[in-house]
Amino acid sequence: MRNKYPQEFKDEAVRQVIEKGYGVCDVAKRLGITDKSLYNWVAKAKKSPAKNDELDEIKRLKAELKRVTEERDILKEGRSVLCKRVKERYAFIKSRLNKWKVTRMCSVLNVHRSGFYAWLNEPESPRAIENQQLLREIKEAFIESGGVYGSPRITSQLKRNGTHVGENRVARLMRVAKLKANLGYKRRYFKSTSPSTISSNHVQQQFVVAEPDNTWVTDITYIKTYEGWLYLAVVVDLFSRKAIGWSMQPTMKREIVIKAILMAVWRRQPKSNVIVHSDQGSQYTSDDYQAFLKTNNLTSSMSRRGHCLDNAVAESFFHSLKTERVKRKIYATRNEAKADLFDYIEVFYNRVRLHSHLGHQSPEEYEIRYKSAN
Repeated sequence: MRNKYPQEFKDEAVRQVIEKGYGVCDVAKRLGITDKSLYNWVAKAKKSPAKNDELDEIKRLKAELKRVTEERDILKEGRSVLCKRVKERYAFIKSRLNKWKVTRMCSVLNVHRSGFYAWLNEPESPRAIENQQLLREIKEAFIESGGVYGSPRITSQLKRNGTHVGENRVARLMRVAKLKANLGYKRRYFKSTSPSTISSNHVQQQFVVAEPDNTWVTDITYIKTYEGWLYLAVVVDLFSRKAIGWSMQPTMKREIVIKAILMAVWRRQPKSNVIVHSDQGSQYTSDDYQAFLKTNNLTSSMSRRGHCLDNAVAESFFHSLKTERVKRKIYATRNEAKADLFDYIEVFYNRVRLHSHLGHQSPEEYEIRYKSAN
């Protein structure tokens, strides 16, 4: 294997640096790759002058969009205090110091910045000061999670950061600050007893395994954009719930699942046979897909037809993805959707998101601790 990372992975990693403005070292650290590799990928991507002009225009438009969006959001959240006393507007600004810039909030709410800072320096009770500090930490954890953590996970995150506090207090402060985790969609499950004629079900809803690269699960979902559908295939290791392979394509042909499995094989380099569990979709029953599994010492396993619970972990991953990142969102382009999904999978889900199944650890942290103990 000459190249550990497929081109699709490289392209999305470069987008984090060029389009989103993250530092090379920061992105490399979060993705678990070397700084040198990412520098080379970025340098290669910047060689095209036409692409540079396009990226500059994209940056300018994004900055303008960010400004207009912030002003809109400030007005939306602050409309209840627009006609109230100045001190109430100050209180609104204070409660959102970690969300927007003071200058912008003062401008939108028509108050003076110097007056706000003078009010801010008035003495407060020790308890109120402590609550403010705690609320700032809560908001930081909430924002870093993308707005998906409720009070239990926020409490766990604070304890990991060295702040020991009760969940009831965290829940009360979140309620006062109107911080509410994204709620999931209700899903109806339909059971069937029709087994696969291609591969047996080797998993049998036993989703707890003792070591990595024993069993992988895979599935496909779709994301809406104004250019049309973007299809996402993902491969998840049951051991750590880590997304180890993925592919994003404009069509749902069999190549999408093969590329996702190929990424997983490249990244994990399994030393022994691995069970790969899927549904009975045409992509997974295709001759090309089945031949790829056999060539790479992978054993095919399939759910009963129409029985979503047989592949519940993959379903759960997509459920988290859509409720925590994609909910009520329509991307302008497929590339925009790819960049955001890449950020969710590789930066947030694998390396940051606390997973309740793992004892409130991220998949990456869970695997590192397993390796150090073995």
